Amino acid sequence: MALYEHVFLARQDASTQQVEELTAQMTGIVEGLGGKVVKTENWGVRSLTYRMNKNRKAHFVLLNIDAPSAAIAEIERQERISEDVIRYLSVRVEELEEGPSAMMRKADRDRERDDRGGGFRGDREGGGFRGDREGGFRGGDREGGGFRGDRGPRRPRDDAETTTTATTTTTTTDGE
Repeated sequence: MALYEHVFLARQDASTQQVEELTAQMTGIVEGLGGKVVKTENWGVRSLTYRMNKNRKAHFVLLNIDAPSAAIAEIERQERISEDVIRYLSVRVEELEEGPSAMMRKADRDRERDDRGGGFRGDREGGGFRGDREGGFRGGDREGGGFRGDRGPRRPRDDAETTTTATTTTTTTDGE
């Protein structure tokens, strides 16, 4: 049997219980047609890049499936019929990913950052809106050219290079 990664997006106004029931329905279809769902991940409600069917957010669900192609065709047919499913994508893979998916690893990493206190700069002492630097946004009086770190002052402009342009004219004669 073939291996598939299947992701579907459910409407944001669907409850978590409805999404779990939809996932159970898809799992039942796969098992009824001789396959099995190896892993199920609910990624939760996430913002969409653009509006889809008047929705700005959606429940994301990943299913790792080991099943014949007929099972995938039936899942996709059922998802086209369902009003709760906004989009779906099935991809055939050579092997299924072990452990948590990239989305779950990202969520864990973000959670760890929150626990450490990292993240938004507003939690720094003094605000952190870059207006807290000496001289405000642009380094104050602008005579020094702003914050330049270890680079030192700018070298003076060489005005001779920018104003000198060579022009040449050529004339042709017809031999007369």
